[in-house]
Amino acid sequence: MKPPITIAVVDDHPLFREGVIRSLSETGHLDVVAAGCTGDDALRIAVDNRPDILLIDLSMPGGGHSAIKSILSRNATQCIVVLTASESSEDVIAALNAGAKGYVLKGVGSRSLVEILSAVRDGETYVTPSLSAHLLSALVGTGRSANALDLMGTLSEREREVLTLVASGLSNKSVALRLNLTEKTIKHHMSRIFSKLQASNRTEAAMIFRNSVEAGSTA
Repeated sequence: MKPPITIAVVDDHPLFREGVIRSLSETGHLDVVAAGCTGDDALRIAVDNRPDILLIDLSMPGGGHSAIKSILSRNATQCIVVLTASESSEDVIAALNAGAKGYVLKGVGSRSLVEILSAVRDGETYVTPSLSAHLLSALVGTGRSANALDLMGTLSEREREVLTLVASGLSNKSVALRLNLTEKTIKHHMSRIFSKLQASNRTEAAMIFRNSVEAGSTA
């Protein structure tokens, strides 16, 4: 059995922060080891407490984006997940480019948040599915997905099946259950998908998939 995931929560709204801490602690799967309310707090906690995952907001004194960059410049292995109300594509892209491993919208249920944090701890990158379309629109014209149809043509039938489920927002574990496969097998498929699609994470792979669908429907 895996040990509890250690979590730190940094958000400048006390009621929300306390609610998140309470909800996560009550699950029994997570151990909240620190809390703060500013970018400086986030940096201090990352250095002093070294949580498995640092859960931070973007809109706080000192700025979440600046905090992500400062933390990762000192410790590139620190896992950071953004928990925010911002649905801005610019914020999502900036956070991921800065090195965040997850981007989750406030309002997510505690059970779903635990699953997301567990998936991130296991090496996955997560973005709230409803934001993927916004991301795709923001990246159209940049050339990243111009050859989406050609790239998708390199995938096997099983790989396309896996990617379809991943693009709908399912974790590797959920995909494995849906397809009656092991999670290890899904991770193997995802590694091959990343390689074939020239994608660095599941978010990019999902965007390529969705762009290929768009391109196919207008062809």
